[in-house]
Amino acid sequence: MRDYDQTIAFLGDWGPFQLTIFFLLSASILPNGFTGLSAVFLAATPEHQCLVPASANLSAAWRNVSIPWEQHEGQRLLSKCRRYRLDTLSAFSAGGLEPGQHGNVSSIEQEKCLDGWTYSQELYLSTIITEWDLVCENDWKGPLTTSLFFVGVLIGSFVSGQMSDRFGRKKVLFATMAVQTGFSIVQVFSVNWEMFTVLFVIVGMGQISNYVAAFILGAEILGKSVRIIFSTLGVCIFYAIGYMLLPLIAFFIRDWRMLLLALTIPGLFCIPLWWVIPESPRWLISQARFGEAEDIIRKAAKKNGITPPDIIFNTVELEYLKDQSPKGHTFLDLLKTRNIRIITFLSVMLWMIISVGYFGLSLNTPNLHGDPYVNCFLSAIIEVPAYVIAWLLLRNFPRRYSTSSTLFLGGVVLLFKQLVPPELGILSIALVMLGKFGITSAFSMVYVYTAELYPTVVRNMGVGASSMASRLGSILSPYFVYLGAYDPHLPFILMGSLTVLIGIFTLFLPESHGMPLPDTIEEMLRVKGFKYKAGTRMSRKSNGNHKILSNTAL
Repeated sequence: MRDYDQTIAFLGDWGPFQLTIFFLLSASILPNGFTGLSAVFLAATPEHQCLVPASANLSAAWRNVSIPWEQHEGQRLLSKCRRYRLDTLSAFSAGGLEPGQHGNVSSIEQEKCLDGWTYSQELYLSTIITEWDLVCENDWKGPLTTSLFFVGVLIGSFVSGQMSDRFGRKKVLFATMAVQTGFSIVQVFSVNWEMFTVLFVIVGMGQISNYVAAFILGAEILGKSVRIIFSTLGVCIFYAIGYMLLPLIAFFIRDWRMLLLALTIPGLFCIPLWWVIPESPRWLISQARFGEAEDIIRKAAKKNGITPPDIIFNTVELEYLKDQSPKGHTFLDLLKTRNIRIITFLSVMLWMIISVGYFGLSLNTPNLHGDPYVNCFLSAIIEVPAYVIAWLLLRNFPRRYSTSSTLFLGGVVLLFKQLVPPELGILSIALVMLGKFGITSAFSMVYVYTAELYPTVVRNMGVGASSMASRLGSILSPYFVYLGAYDPHLPFILMGSLTVLIGIFTLFLPESHGMPLPDTIEEMLRVKGFKYKAGTRMSRKSNGNHKILSNTAL
């Protein structure tokens, strides 16, 4: 009995049909690069001080000393959240006293910024922080905004798979594109922080669902030999291109509303793709819509200039395959045996910590030394070689050591960053980018690695559970950045330590490179210390419509 890949093998691997699907689905990921990290500029916090209104009737001399000085990280800086009492300053000014005549100005009582703040417009004309004064007592709302976006991503990742299985890959792809684009446009007209944040959650739901639907659709339409390239050099590279365009657009548009509108418009160009990208024939077959699936394959053959066989799908075989599909498994099966429990625990921790590192470093670029637009662009462009290296490692080297080594690289250089003197800002940025390179490479490889560890009967659930753990990591990541307000080295120490730790734990996972994919929980590679335990599993040989099973050593 032939499987689906054997059935459509006559199409070839890289015909015009496959190239069209590869590039159009990859291009549909471009807006995700905008949306996923747009908070870097939309929620940026510029330099600010308490507003001293003109109605305070202060002389120029008293106005110049109205903001107290504070010690911060060994530096003497003007306070961002306090000012001297204006009624006291006004009384001294009205009495004709000068600051030096009064004595020590610092002895004057201080008060909060009762009249708001003034914000520097050197980098940003406006952000949601300046729009709604999300500073000082309200500074917690900034990271919460980004975290709630990732809450939407978590919800979207949970429901998108079920929606895709029920309604089809193509419908979910374009519906979630519409959600992402439509609600982003509505977001431009937000009247308060609460409205912006609620809409941001919905945008996050559409953003990840769009990404997942495009990923699944491409993996199911494209041939076996093209899928690993699509999942790394396709989807990931185009995401990185979108990420690179983000600081370029933000550099020229520094008002947050106009910037958000400019980042949303490219999503409208995806509308014509509806008439070009087909539904997944695999999904249509799973729904017993064999005629529609065959029609898509015949159109693909025509586009590739190939004459298809008279009978592409044998309906009897397809019905048999559908009946043989695994049923009845739940998330509890991920904890069924000691072996799968360990793999599930390690996979969840691996995805969560990688996500904390990836998004923590990406969101922290405005806080690095130098221009935030340049830093964000460097953070984006470093992903391109990271994905290329990940692809090469996946092709040629063991998964376990490849993933662990890139995590070690990323974590160690982040720990070294705190040793760099402040005057060597360029070296500090270089270490951060090298850390981002290592963590991004690991992030790209872990998708393939995790899928290879789990058996067919629970593979989707295993990857789904790991992906949800990744979303929890992304929710936490803004608060790692937030810790930098207290100590600029603390986020890098925490992210570096966790990354090195999970790099060590990765060595406990079994090796899957060159191994047949397991189909049952009993066939999974064994976990034992730093090496997997060779066990007994079943190899399958095709013999007509029957399968001959034999014991083979791993």
